[in-house]
Amino acid sequence: MYNILVVDDDKEIVNAIEIYLSQEGYNIIKAYDGEDALEKLKENEIHLIILDIMMPNKDGIETLQEIRKDKTIPVIMLSAKSEDYDKISGLNTGADDYVTKPFNPLELIARVKSNIRRYVDFSRTTVKDEIKTEKLLKTGSLEMNDETKKVMVDGKEIKLTATEYNILKFLLKNKGKVYSIEQIYENVWNEESYGAENIIAVHIRHIREKIEINPKDPKYLKVIWGIGYKVEDIP
Repeated sequence: MYNILVVDDDKEIVNAIEIYLSQEGYNIIKAYDGEDALEKLKENEIHLIILDIMMPNKDGIETLQEIRKDKTIPVIMLSAKSEDYDKISGLNTGADDYVTKPFNPLELIARVKSNIRRYVDFSRTTVKDEIKTEKLLKTGSLEMNDETKKVMVDGKEIKLTATEYNILKFLLKNKGKVYSIEQIYENVWNEESYGAENIIAVHIRHIREKIEINPKDPKYLKVIWGIGYKVEDIP
């Protein structure tokens, strides 16, 4: 059973989320502010966090900053419909996804399932004496080992979140091909894309900052203006 930490100062929202997700077989751990959330995170094995942005004591952005110091657990931010700036701030801080309040329970469940699946796949590594060729993805000095989930650039290991890893994996498996934001989202999230521009753009920027020597003049992950993104096919 997967443990989901739900953090919101509105107890009715927390209880509603618990009802929706418990019916899907998830175990819900509740917290009502950022400090409470960080304590619960220390005490429990958490597989996903649903985190409200506007909270007392320590808001969602500050809490996420603390979480991202040493954890790659997927985080879905909750934000009010008018808080576009906060959505971007959450993604910039390291959130994997966001859901707008008031939310559709089916949308929330789909986002939870998608993020947990990617995280579990990312965390599940297999060490073998021989690495299968199809598990090695490479372009230039950028290498991804999908057995150990390691990404190397010029021999240096790069730490990615599960979402960043899966976006890069998709583009690297299809190097040289250009994919739109919608295509990337639908292939990585396995659901239809609705307003995914901010989510993909921020994740792409984070990946570039980690794998490129000069993110403003990228060697590997290129934007094709008006069309989408691709990973260059470099011998």
